[in-house]
Amino acid sequence: MTEILMPRLSDTMEEGVISSWQKQPGDEVAVGDVLVDIETDKAVMEYEAYEAGVLEKILVGEGETAAIGAPIAVIAPKGGARPEAAAAEPAPAPAAAAEPAQST
Repeated sequence: MTEILMPRLSDTMEEGVISSWQKQPGDEVAVGDVLVDIETDKAVMEYEAYEAGVLEKILVGEGETAAIGAPIAVIAPKGGARPEAAAAEPAPAPAAAAEPAQST
């Protein structure tokens, strides 16, 4: 899993506002895909993915503000099992040995 952090898009930027998400949870993401539009103190800029995978979770919603370096989303490996999903699934129970039927 890779956390996407609020980038510094200008020298004077201290925080950014999520203008709009271009990808939604569950969407596949390729390197170079635009993930999100971020409003800085000077302009609205597109932010591209540097990791491929699946957008797992959006942590900062549209219209919300995040400081530089704060996590704004999570990308999971494509086709990979998520650690928390694997931990949530119980291990299969061992098959009980069948007892022979007794005839009377």
